Amino acid sequence: MDLSDHTPDELLAYRPEVSAPKEFDAFWQRTLTEARARGGAVKAERVTDRYLLNTVEVDDVRFPGWNGEPVAAWVLRPRGAEGPLPVVVTFAGYCGGRGLPTDHLLWSAAGYAQLVVDSRGQGQETPDRGEGDGTQWAEGFMTRGIDSPDNYYYRRLMTDCVRAVDAIAELPGLDAGRVVVAGGSQGGGLAIAVGGLAPDRVAAVLADVPFLCHFRHAVQTSGEGPYQELTKYLRWHSPHRVQPAFATLDYFDGVHFAGRATAPALFSVGLMDPTCPPPTVYAAFNHYAGTDRTMTAWPFADHGGGFGFNTAVQLKWLRERGLAPQQ
Repeated sequence: MDLSDHTPDELLAYRPEVSAPKEFDAFWQRTLTEARARGGAVKAERVTDRYLLNTVEVDDVRFPGWNGEPVAAWVLRPRGAEGPLPVVVTFAGYCGGRGLPTDHLLWSAAGYAQLVVDSRGQGQETPDRGEGDGTQWAEGFMTRGIDSPDNYYYRRLMTDCVRAVDAIAELPGLDAGRVVVAGGSQGGGLAIAVGGLAPDRVAAVLADVPFLCHFRHAVQTSGEGPYQELTKYLRWHSPHRVQPAFATLDYFDGVHFAGRATAPALFSVGLMDPTCPPPTVYAAFNHYAGTDRTMTAWPFADHGGGFGFNTAVQLKWLRERGLAPQQ
């Protein structure tokens, strides 16, 4: 995307008029109530020795997600740390999962506990069994179940992410009062969703180059990435499925979740990002309900955002808000 398409002042003022579906809150209240009613135990097994790590403890975790189905996760924490520790709940980017514990050593190196959540159907250890007819016209996950909000793939994944935060209270050594939800791209969109769906359980939101925001604009302007799956779907099913598709997507738009999130939030954006165009990120940021919200803009960045430079920004920002581990 050409940097000149939007000036910084235009992006900071970009707050499109959008309305959540009338049944948005009732839909999500019903969804989460049903998921929690399914129950299920949180299970953790210490597996540190498998990975030959000397300074980090690793637990292999299963917690109940959508429909009570087990979701895989890792818990990492500094070895010998006295809890309870602030915990960073990390959600994965598109077509990624929890990976290996050795992929996720930064937060434990900084003294935090970290819960790394698998993405159903995208990671290797949490299948997506789906609901309804599971409509899947194009590649990937963006059109899976798009025939209705009840069937849509992201209803299941976002429920898993909220249930991950629920599970913290049952995992020893983690401070349920200092929960930071975090992720980049899809993970950033999921962090915003959890911030809006469980505002009383989230102490901070870290949303880097977030995906799943301002769908209508994203589908029209993104140059690459998963939004293209929706573009292809709408191209070949236009016009009779266009409005029904967007009616479904409205239940999963980060702009609407942002309007219900109150925890301090740190966003980042790449101003030359063709995957998540900057206006889609600013739409969520400018609708964010919490008064403590900060945007880190990387002027010449694409979808990689600030890469490792952004980590230093996050660590400092959390420390300023009293969410750093005790030294």
